[in-house]
Amino acid sequence: MKVVLPVAGNGLRLRPYTEDRPKCLLPLAGKTIIDWIVEDTVCLNPSETIFITGYKAEKMDDFLAAKPEWGKTRTVVQSNPQGLGEAISLALPYANDDEPLLIILGDTLFEADLSILTTAQENILYTFKVEDPKRFGVAVTDKDGRIERLVEKPQEFVSDEAIVGIYYIKDVKALKACLKHLMDNDIRTKGEFQLTDALEMMIEQGCRFRTAPVSKWLDCGLVETLLETNAHVLNRNDNSAERSFPNTTIIGPCYIGKNAKIHGCKIGPNVSIGDDCEISGCEISDAIVWNGVKIANGKISNTVVHK
Repeated sequence: MKVVLPVAGNGLRLRPYTEDRPKCLLPLAGKTIIDWIVEDTVCLNPSETIFITGYKAEKMDDFLAAKPEWGKTRTVVQSNPQGLGEAISLALPYANDDEPLLIILGDTLFEADLSILTTAQENILYTFKVEDPKRFGVAVTDKDGRIERLVEKPQEFVSDEAIVGIYYIKDVKALKACLKHLMDNDIRTKGEFQLTDALEMMIEQGCRFRTAPVSKWLDCGLVETLLETNAHVLNRNDNSAERSFPNTTIIGPCYIGKNAKIHGCKIGPNVSIGDDCEISGCEISDAIVWNGVKIANGKISNTVVHK
């Protein structure tokens, strides 16, 4: 299996935090967003992980150079973004027809059982049941859970199973052909080549798709949702019980980085503090503090603090 991670977006909704890095490299619960995604795929032992880069691509190259434990990786630059379908097409020259692909959007954190993919015999789209399907692309399934069609933002109820951005493709040859057809014939939706259009075409041609559930779908697209996700993921990386500092109370879950100097503070809950920070006389809750930040005598809540 190969893993494909599109991470080319410029993260405009997260400015100024994305001015010097792609969104996937933002800190979250003691790691980066992309760390959490890739670590969830380790159980699959992928033969290669392909990153579709674009905005600040050199930052991703530098980051991956320091990740030999991730095995074989490759970056492919999407220099003129024209949609997710086009992004995935850039990875396909490196994909074999007989080796499945797992595509995961680079800003999607989730809780789901990926181990089922090691024995999967069909294409699988992970979905999450939502209260308002009108905001999402949804999968319409039959009584056996097989997908009959995909509908983008249905105004009348057809399904509440939102497509979350995790796509397991067994029929790689068919995906290649359908994306090529879209691009050769300049078939776009909302001005872009859409992956879901290629998937819908595969379904119409007889490729079998089924859904698999996501128990938790975590958004990182806005500051407020990034903080909510940080609070949730901290439960997987809480080191608050291991750390103590002078005249300081730490309320978990929290992550406190290496070489942090903290004095006379109340920290937590739901706080991530990066490496080499210096903090004194502060109350901090529900926050992400980047590496190397120095703060004195402040009350900080519901925010991201960077240099």
